[in-house]
Amino acid sequence: MFFVTNFRDRRHFLYPRLFCASPSPSHVSHRHIHNPQSTHRCHVGGMVIIKDSMPAAVTTPRQGRRRHYHLHRWQLVCFCVAWNFFSAASSADRPNFLNKQLRSTLTKANPILCTTIGVREQAVNPLEPTIRALKFWRRVAPIVVHYKFTEYWLKVAHVDDKKKRYEIWEKLHSTHAPAGLKCILELRGLFVKIGQVMSSRADFIPRQYVDVFSGLQDSVPPWEKDRVQQIVQQSLMESQGLQLDDVFETFDEVLGSASIGQVHKAKLTPQFGGEVVAVKVMHPNAETRFRNDFKIFRTLCKVALPGWDPILRELEMQMMTEFDYTNEGNNLLRVGKNMAKSPYANKVKVPHPMLDLCSKNLLVMEYLEGKKLAVSIEDKLASILGGDRLVARKVLKAKQQALFESKHSGHQKKGFLKDLNDILGESNSSLSVLEKAAKARKLMSMTRDARNKLSLLLDATGHQIFNDGLYNGDPHPGNILVLDCGRLGLIDYGQTRSLTKADRLALAAVVCALGRKTVDIDEVSKAMNEFGFHSRDNNEANIAKFAALYFDSDSAGKSLGYATPQKYLQHLNSIDPMVEVPDPAVFVARTSFLFRGLGALLQQQLHTSQHWKKHAKIAIDADGEKLQLYNLGITPIASE
Repeated sequence: MFFVTNFRDRRHFLYPRLFCASPSPSHVSHRHIHNPQSTHRCHVGGMVIIKDSMPAAVTTPRQGRRRHYHLHRWQLVCFCVAWNFFSAASSADRPNFLNKQLRSTLTKANPILCTTIGVREQAVNPLEPTIRALKFWRRVAPIVVHYKFTEYWLKVAHVDDKKKRYEIWEKLHSTHAPAGLKCILELRGLFVKIGQVMSSRADFIPRQYVDVFSGLQDSVPPWEKDRVQQIVQQSLMESQGLQLDDVFETFDEVLGSASIGQVHKAKLTPQFGGEVVAVKVMHPNAETRFRNDFKIFRTLCKVALPGWDPILRELEMQMMTEFDYTNEGNNLLRVGKNMAKSPYANKVKVPHPMLDLCSKNLLVMEYLEGKKLAVSIEDKLASILGGDRLVARKVLKAKQQALFESKHSGHQKKGFLKDLNDILGESNSSLSVLEKAAKARKLMSMTRDARNKLSLLLDATGHQIFNDGLYNGDPHPGNILVLDCGRLGLIDYGQTRSLTKADRLALAAVVCALGRKTVDIDEVSKAMNEFGFHSRDNNEANIAKFAALYFDSDSAGKSLGYATPQKYLQHLNSIDPMVEVPDPAVFVARTSFLFRGLGALLQQQLHTSQHWKKHAKIAIDADGEKLQLYNLGITPIASE
């Protein structure tokens, strides 16, 4: 139990122990409390914290009287709730300042106790879900109301001028995108993951949100290094009985931080091989926070995003499997073995995990030296433009916007010379013919290299889906690296999906039907039905359009004037809604969508069925006759 004394007003409070309270007699003497041999004092700020194992009463030193104040249980509960509410709901500076001093003092007195408190301190606050919900709606409700009011006003005011409507929506997006980022960074948790998905769907989400949220891929403000080291220390002690210094010779600053955890670069001691490794550490209390955040976001879907609730349930079911890094370590090992015996062994690299050092909230793996794919392309373009990264970023964003706004999904081209003049900009007039030709060759080489890398990524993933039945269900741009050796690095296999043989063959039939030069609607519709897709009226043409949207491209919707896949999906559901969607299809479709978003970031319009059809055909040919048992549901990934 902790006795907290504030010397400014001499009032005495009783602050309960964080984890448990041992039985104690009903009274305790003044002599016992202030006996240095039976108590421990810690000076923190304006307070003195006295730790004692027999906390039944408090005495007042005023006038030397020995008076005992007995606190009822309800008084203790009220005080604890008020203290926790103040610590969580007040401005960050005051409680954080006190907590840091308290943690520093306790570390000197008892490192193990402080480590336990550091990891579990947030779990003791029962009001955290309510506080997070209030913070969320305080920031998001005005945004939702503004969008709903604008939509209603445009309809009532009969604003039919497309240019004016476009300007109104653009201004609205520019106004609220920074506020959305501020909300995400304040709450973190699930909202960071949703922001990451939004930033990778450049063909779906307004460009203002894509630009603002792009930093969430791996640059979320991290937890303090000393706190992360406490988590690593506790994990190693519990699983291996080792100290931090026994395993790591150096433990450097954070490489990247995301929704669930953050990654640090470190070097193992000679005893463990002396290699440079990446250490992934789970944020404190991440799992509980995600569960509560899903409830908040589900309410938002009901209010502002109708039709997203089934998708959110599938996402929750998958994402809640990420909170055990031993599973991710096993996934990395299995995927690495599969890729090592694939045709892409010399082109793709998956980090090797050190399973002996892994635990539920700690993953130690091989360190891959390289850059994110999008950053690598930006660097090359900047080099062509004389090292100006700002100009390179501006050019890439302009090209992305041109791709999004093209009525025919990027098929209307201005010609290479016109593109070159746009890219070179004002410096174009001062360049000689030879200089223009040299830059043109470099631009063509850069474009070809980007397309080759994206094709390699799609092929490697297609091999994983149709041949191995084990693939990454979350291939956002932050998970794809261009290594210094020239290979692609595939990281973060927390959302690994497994497909049965029947699932792979059913999906292969759909992809092969979509990949033909002349698509047969009857063939596509039949393959979708065999996979487990069923609509209300069994409209074959509409089912084929669903198939193209899920596993090929968004181009059909754009050609009809639908700005986003969501709008096009609503249109298809208004004709003949899909009433059954097989579980294995959900994350393959999500992977297809993410690749299309990545293609848009790299200024390419992708048709995933065109890349995957050769892998689908190999799977069908290797099996002979297709199995007729489809839609068997999600298959859990069993560890080896």
